[in-house]
Amino acid sequence: MANRHNLLAYCHHFIIMVSDRTGSTKLHYNEVVLCITGKRREEINLFTYEEAVAYIENIPKFTTKNKLEHTRKCLDLLGSPDKDKKIIHVAGTNGKGSVCAFLSSMLEQGGFRCGLFTSPHLVKINERFQINEVMISDERFTEAFLEVKNLADRLVEEGDYHPTYFEFLFLMGMIVFRQENVDYIILETGLGGRLDATNSVTKPLACVITSISLDHVEYLGDTIEKIAGEKAGIIKKGVPVIFDGNREEAAAVIKARAEELGCPWYEVKEEQQNMLDYTPEGIRFLSASGIYGDTELFVPFIARYQMMNAALALETMGVLRMVHGLQKAALKAGIRSTRWQGRMETILPGVIVDGAHNEDGIARFVETVSYFQKDYPITLLFSTVADKEFPDMIKRICEGLDFANVIVTEIWGSRKQSSRELAELFRLNGCETVFAEPDAGKAFDLAYKKKKDGLLFVAGSLYLAGEIKDYVRRNVHD
Repeated sequence: MANRHNLLAYCHHFIIMVSDRTGSTKLHYNEVVLCITGKRREEINLFTYEEAVAYIENIPKFTTKNKLEHTRKCLDLLGSPDKDKKIIHVAGTNGKGSVCAFLSSMLEQGGFRCGLFTSPHLVKINERFQINEVMISDERFTEAFLEVKNLADRLVEEGDYHPTYFEFLFLMGMIVFRQENVDYIILETGLGGRLDATNSVTKPLACVITSISLDHVEYLGDTIEKIAGEKAGIIKKGVPVIFDGNREEAAAVIKARAEELGCPWYEVKEEQQNMLDYTPEGIRFLSASGIYGDTELFVPFIARYQMMNAALALETMGVLRMVHGLQKAALKAGIRSTRWQGRMETILPGVIVDGAHNEDGIARFVETVSYFQKDYPITLLFSTVADKEFPDMIKRICEGLDFANVIVTEIWGSRKQSSRELAELFRLNGCETVFAEPDAGKAFDLAYKKKKDGLLFVAGSLYLAGEIKDYVRRNVHD
């Protein structure tokens, strides 16, 4: 039985071909399992893609948080797929997904094969696993799922813990990157850093920490210093640290941790970024890199904060320049061609979705929209989840922006917040034309109708961004 388990665990590494005089046929993993076990399909635990997704989505119902030692054990039982891989580990409150996207794009531009593990997904769970900015296929997803599911079953049989939702996905990601034989892996933390499943990786090339603000205070702490301490938990002995130094209290914590572990550190600040041109297509700016010197960059996004994210990514590549050997021109081209969903992303003419969902994200959202409201009437489609500080979010939005229309809706799930209550908060904060529509699709249709010749911004939650992107895709393309 042990030999059979081992064969099943590693058969993903090979293309299984059956040949005869008429040609060759590629076998799916499910078929390989049937061949190895000698069992009928109904006698063994096989899953379709849809069944695999449903299983993963149900994991939170029967697991609790595991320790990092558990994740490390799982990785080792899977053959240590992180071993000898070039990994860049990224944490932070805001901007970490964008930094990961910039890094991946630069490496791809340089001719490397880059795996990206990120969260959450907006429309399809496969988005969490990307190879050169393209999400993996349903077939590859299912293959990785079956390998982790096989391991989870063995752990439970032995009296150990089933992997958590995020842990399960992280393990799948590492299997996918091994299968795809990537040159680099970009790992985005989920929640926090110190206790995050991704922190089971022990030897990254570099640790990157993006901007830090108050978010998930029930898990990470109620001060910037406490949250910074959790994010700085990804720092490893001797590994270079590149971080956003704009908040002094956070920067002090990161520097202290880096020096404690003997890590060289590199600080990037907004004052080093000088905007040259601002257009609906993106931002051209001059970045005063500590490694590359003054470097003119173009980011294909309309949010000013993307200058910092691009600068952090560039500095990281500068720190690792002896590893990747790429010229600055390739890095600039990679930044210019970066794609990232749900962050001031234009999905239709005049329709922009943004995942702003916390104090800092909302402040940056307000900053960006304020540049356009003098030229365009602004319609806002907004929702959030119940465990966010949404009264403060709404207050900040209303203080900084004037809207022609506000439409509030609800996000499906146990954490949804009443659209009627959200609408009342907008009215209390001075917004006159406010509509409450619980159905997200109907809310979008109403907002799009109200937009007319102006701009429609969708904000408040990454989940809302995903729902609206999916709704638009289905109604435009289906």
